[in-house]
Amino acid sequence: MATSRGTWGYRDRFGDGFGRTYFRRFGPGVVSSVGLGTYLGEASEAVDDGYERALVAGLEGGCNVVDTASNYRCGRSERVVGRALERAEVDRSAVVVATKGGFLPFDGDQPDDPAAALRERFVDDGPVDPADLVAGQHCIAPDFIDAMVDRSLDRLGVETVDCYYVHNPETQLRTRSRAAVYDQLEATFERLERRVDAGEVGGYGVATWEAFRRPPDHDDHLSLPTVIERARRAAETVGRDECGFAAIQLPFNVVMADAFTTQAHDFKGERRSALAVAHALDVDVFTSASLAQGDLIDGLPAGVDAELGGDTPAQRALNFARSAPAVTCALVGTSDPDHVAENVAAGTFDPLGARAFDAVFE
Repeated sequence: MATSRGTWGYRDRFGDGFGRTYFRRFGPGVVSSVGLGTYLGEASEAVDDGYERALVAGLEGGCNVVDTASNYRCGRSERVVGRALERAEVDRSAVVVATKGGFLPFDGDQPDDPAAALRERFVDDGPVDPADLVAGQHCIAPDFIDAMVDRSLDRLGVETVDCYYVHNPETQLRTRSRAAVYDQLEATFERLERRVDAGEVGGYGVATWEAFRRPPDHDDHLSLPTVIERARRAAETVGRDECGFAAIQLPFNVVMADAFTTQAHDFKGERRSALAVAHALDVDVFTSASLAQGDLIDGLPAGVDAELGGDTPAQRALNFARSAPAVTCALVGTSDPDHVAENVAAGTFDPLGARAFDAVFE
């Protein structure tokens, strides 16, 4: 697992090669504020090979955060991350590995009858109760998440996942009330607290797409303060003095800035944004879609672009994401080692200061 000594040693190997605050505190150590994602791409050996080379280049070049999920690319991404961890000339203790569970995963490719295959594997003879299944593919019940942790440890070839996310819990709102979703999250958090206690999970959190950046009247809204309170209750139930809830993941970029601009959460008698609540509660934020899934590589809005450091639009977009308050790391996925080098080089430029960042929205 990632350790204080391992991650600080990783930081020190790069000396002054990166800009101010490129490495940031997370858990027992530090992480790069640009991280490696593994979401996009076909479920093919060619894409596997590209990702493996890109991940190795990133790990050896200054990124010590790798993010994946049990269902990414039909389950292939976790295996590729495991191979890259073995191949890279970087100690495992220097790397924060994050993965997710919530969507029922395929095993290498998409079968001819996806629904039947998932039902046979996970429902008929597996850990999923049909009552907990939404849209035929999503479950966050404790038994399923427990099974997915085991699956991820095996696919990644590691003894510990440093951060384990419950994946897109707002999907459950299609058929359940918010109260029921909070209840199930708390039950699953109890299971994850036990995994933290056993040393198999370093910390856990929630990865969302809509939930934390939408206001309370939106169908997909979940309250971040409530979710964190349920995690604290779970820790108390298990008998742990320290809650294992460590981070959230959500989309954030210059054209999807709702996590900063939308006052979506009731917190201490006022309405606050997701990033403001995370900052107040000392919860780390990892941003997904930091390049708007590639849309920003052709350029940013002129008024914003002029304020940011970076030689390319991609670098400036990443520097916008990692300039936001509470953001620990901006994730970006690519299976091209040259693009990884470009993305990592964003960290040689300083991020915006708080006043300059706020001024972008004035």
